[in-house]
Amino acid sequence: MYAAPVWQVRRTMAQKKTARNPSAIKRHRQSLKRRARNKAKMSTIKTISKKAVALAKDGNVGEATRVMRYAESLIDKAAKGSTLHKNAASRRKSRLMSKVNQLLRGAKA
Repeated sequence: MYAAPVWQVRRTMAQKKTARNPSAIKRHRQSLKRRARNKAKMSTIKTISKKAVALAKDGNVGEATRVMRYAESLIDKAAKGSTLHKNAASRRKSRLMSKVNQLLRGAKA
């Protein structure tokens, strides 16, 4: 008898048995929206953070500081909601600031 490969048998999120009751269907719909929103916010945070580091590498002090502050603001807003945990947000801000300041000190010397 033919046995299908494991990768064909496993179900993805979309293929799993759908919920039957209306409240579960609604919760699933809400979770997909929330997931997309959180993913977009995190992507923006990562992009802006990388931009701040790149500007600091180039030695552009004013612009790097401005973009770093904007990244901090985005991180705080993400932590205010449920996108990012407050400790994770604090850690990200700390690492971003130390990286940018280190690169700016190196550019001055």
